[in-house]
Amino acid sequence: MIDHIVLVKFAESTSQEQLEEVVTRFKALQGKLPGIADIQAGISFTGKHQGYQLALTVRFENRAALENYGPHPLHQEVAAYIREIGRVDSIVVDIEI
Repeated sequence: MIDHIVLVKFAESTSQEQLEEVVTRFKALQGKLPGIADIQAGISFTGKHQGYQLALTVRFENRAALENYGPHPLHQEVAAYIREIGRVDSIVVDIEI
C-alpha cells in the first residue's frame, strides 16, 4: 500500500466555502479511479498548520496506481480547481506502508 499525503496552502482570498468545495470534489474521486483503497480530505481546525489549511490523503493499492493517478483527467480537474481558487504552495509525501 502507498499513502499519498498532500498539504495545501491557499491565498488569503480563498474562502471557507471554496476550501469545502475542494474537500467535496476530492472525496468524490473515491470509486472513480482504479487502485484507490481510500480517500480522506479535511480542513485544519487548529492554528498549528503553518498556513497549510487543507490535508488530502489517498491510499493506493500499489505504486502503479499512484503513477496513474497524477495524470488522470478526474484528478487533473480537482487539481485545476485548487489552482484556480488560489493555491500558493503544497507539500507532497508518498510513503509505502
